[in-house]
Amino acid sequence: MSLGYAEKLSYIEDVGNVGMVEYFDPSHVLREKVDQLAIMIKKSKHLVVFTGAGISTSCGIPDFRGPKGIWTLQREGKALPEASLPFHRAAPSMTHMALVELEKAGILKFVISQNVDGLHLRSGIPREKLAELHGNSFMETCPSCGEEYFRDFEVETIGLKETSRRCSVAKCGTRLKDTVLDWEDALPTKEMNPAEKHCKQADIVLCLGTSLQITPACNLPLKALRGGGKVVIVNLQKTPKDKKASLVIHGFVDKVIAGVMDQLNMQISPFVRIDLFQIILVQALSNDKRYVNWTLQVASAHGQKAALPFIKSVEISFLDREDYKAAILDKQPFRLKRRTAYNKAFEMVLKLNFSDGCGCSSLEIDVPVDFKVSTDCFDFDKDYIFQKLRDKAVLESRCGQNAVIERKTILTPRSDVTTYAIVTNVVQYSKACKAALDSLSNGDFKKRKASVTGTGSSRKRSKGSSKCKSRSDNIRGHT
Repeated sequence: MSLGYAEKLSYIEDVGNVGMVEYFDPSHVLREKVDQLAIMIKKSKHLVVFTGAGISTSCGIPDFRGPKGIWTLQREGKALPEASLPFHRAAPSMTHMALVELEKAGILKFVISQNVDGLHLRSGIPREKLAELHGNSFMETCPSCGEEYFRDFEVETIGLKETSRRCSVAKCGTRLKDTVLDWEDALPTKEMNPAEKHCKQADIVLCLGTSLQITPACNLPLKALRGGGKVVIVNLQKTPKDKKASLVIHGFVDKVIAGVMDQLNMQISPFVRIDLFQIILVQALSNDKRYVNWTLQVASAHGQKAALPFIKSVEISFLDREDYKAAILDKQPFRLKRRTAYNKAFEMVLKLNFSDGCGCSSLEIDVPVDFKVSTDCFDFDKDYIFQKLRDKAVLESRCGQNAVIERKTILTPRSDVTTYAIVTNVVQYSKACKAALDSLSNGDFKKRKASVTGTGSSRKRSKGSSKCKSRSDNIRGHT
């Protein structure tokens, strides 16, 4: 991640010495502990998960106290690690997606996160079942009506400051604020209240990838103890709360969770990312009504002035019109201005070249233009279209699928606005899951699974189903 990202997260953990050294349970001990955790989760009636930076390290986001953590490197005077991909393109880890499956199955009741990377929301955890204690780098909120806006770009401010955008709720229009806390900011009651409530109700609070050193957040899991609940900690470093825990596992979070999901006979589905953009055509008829002065813009669905981070450039060509000059737009805003005859229809081809971190390199979209014909307006069921796109992306083992989800006309100035949804990443976890299981497995690990799942368990899959597998292997984008 960039230095700016490190600075944005610097408030999350203090610079104590606890947690600098990594510990790894011996293989046979790790297998036994994974078995034990799977049994505990299977019996759980109110499972709460509490996550820290360690859950996102496999996503390319550094932690703080590990050997290559942000503060470890800063303390040693070393340069911060170079980002393998832009922060806004980070995809959820295998653990993130496993939590989604546990939530869908009714096992996981609530997630509490100290991270600001937005990956729990992006993975599919419902907002009402998530507390983001320190905020979300991709979230803006309206201080008046409470409306939240989950962006595809990193919000430019921290410290609950006003941003450059306004609330789009009718009759509101209040200037939005970022949600990432600064040093002096107290944890928001909107996040803390449900977090405390669920920890008190929990029979298990599973802490994943956190050093449990930052107050008051680190004390939340312990609230389960008062009601007879248990705390489980999975972390590579020791924590101050280890003595309070019923089970402490020193191992990679992804490996542990892969083993648990396998023991529960539950699959980890692929992650499919869908991004939105708009094609806006603004037109003005000349005084003699023979020509049209028009402007084409490829813009963010979050507002024309918002960043469009996943598109690097736009190439525009015209079909069967050699007299119309092609253009390359390589700077934002992606905008083309032209003057053409009013009575001549034409068709443009827009080649969208995607930025680093996207699973496909480009996409071509045909845009027919006829200024004499009025545009049909519609607003499709977005959730239905998104699910169809996800299903198709997994089935076809690639990304790039797209669909129009909305088209509207603005009268002044005359503008046609078409919103597109496109699959920009598909990540499968079957290979990573298999590698994790292979490192855990020996002869008796598989045999013990029967004692975890039970032959009569309603959560057990049919014999033909894969265990801890994605529904599709080798999913990759266009290159």
